[in-house]
Amino acid sequence: MRHALIFAAGRGERMRPLTDRTPKPLLPVGGKPLIAWHLEKLAAIGVHYVVINTSHLAEQFPAALGDGSRWGLRIRYAYEGPTPLETGGGMLNALPLLGAEPFLVVSGDVWCDADFAALPAEPRGLAHLLLTDNPPHHPHGDFRLDAEGRLRDDGEPRLTYSGIGVFRRELLEGWREAVGAAAGTEATPPRFKLRPLLEAAILRGMVDGSHHRGAWTDVGTPVRLAELETALRG
Repeated sequence: MRHALIFAAGRGERMRPLTDRTPKPLLPVGGKPLIAWHLEKLAAIGVHYVVINTSHLAEQFPAALGDGSRWGLRIRYAYEGPTPLETGGGMLNALPLLGAEPFLVVSGDVWCDADFAALPAEPRGLAHLLLTDNPPHHPHGDFRLDAEGRLRDDGEPRLTYSGIGVFRRELLEGWREAVGAAAGTEATPPRFKLRPLLEAAILRGMVDGSHHRGAWTDVGTPVRLAELETALRG
């Protein structure tokens, strides 16, 4: 994988007041911005080109990260406008910058010790999602991983999507049929969630996954940020 997309456009409402002045992915943890952990890991596996989608306090990202040269990366910024486009709309908006090959996607507000090099460069289907054990704030999980490594949207046990995965751009084809007439789809650029597209692809057996059993944190609240800081300092 030569290209990656980092989702960094959210407002971080649950992280307020910290995110009133700083986008969540730029909040410091373990001595550096949260997003810098991802950039280091991407550079380490040979990714050369990273697209970061932005909206809330967007101007702070190039000011803090520059062009990516300090990590040996080339960073491009995909501005979504003053209203974030959600995960599906954000990915669609970034596609012109991502090229034709599969690309690695990372949510800018998670921390994970997974080895990105273990993810497949070429998903068997349309996507490969990294799943993790269900955290206390999401006890029911998202998807089931069957014996063949394919994702299912029924049955137990269920695991939580980590926000990390490898995607083919073809997943976005026919997005209007998958999403329907949800609010935001009529906007330009359109705003919609990725989940309906994944559900449609899962029904066709086109999404694989793997189970990460190591450390993972959805850094969604000041409390979880403080807990992660303690764990990294320990």
